[in-house]
Amino acid sequence: MALWKEPVKSPATAAPETTEQTRHDIPENKPETAAPVQPAQPAPRPALAAVAAKPKAESLIAPDITIEGKIEGAGHVRIAGNFKGDVSVRGDLTIEPGAKVTGSVRAEKVTIGGELVGNIESAVHVELLQSGALTGDLKAGSLSVAAGSRMRGQAEFGWDDKDTSRGHGGTTS
Repeated sequence: MALWKEPVKSPATAAPETTEQTRHDIPENKPETAAPVQPAQPAPRPALAAVAAKPKAESLIAPDITIEGKIEGAGHVRIAGNFKGDVSVRGDLTIEPGAKVTGSVRAEKVTIGGELVGNIESAVHVELLQSGALTGDLKAGSLSVAAGSRMRGQAEFGWDDKDTSRGHGGTTS
């Protein structure tokens, strides 16, 4: 005798009754394990913001080294020795006090504590430290010059290519 009323199943929807024991013994009725296993999907890549926040690597030319050639790539470069050749990096270039670079430079930020003989063709910011010397022309978004630093050449900074009419005294129509 049952103490509760069991629902009446219609013959069209009635499913065979199984116990927990028999449900595990029948492969087609196993919960979640009977479904075909999908191939493992690779983990999603991290968001670009997380990758962009990763610091760039820095390459160092030590004080006792002299190199002649070309430097290109992404990342920061610190020169403490002597380098003869062009430098083009998507990162920062630092010329340490006592170091000498002879060649043209393209970098996001250029810090000169040693000597640079050559032009800075494109930079977001150039910092000329007290011990720094630049012999060549400079084109940058901004320039910081410390007292005691030296420069021989022309400096062009603070201009966008579209701002060429500003500050020349000309009129626009």
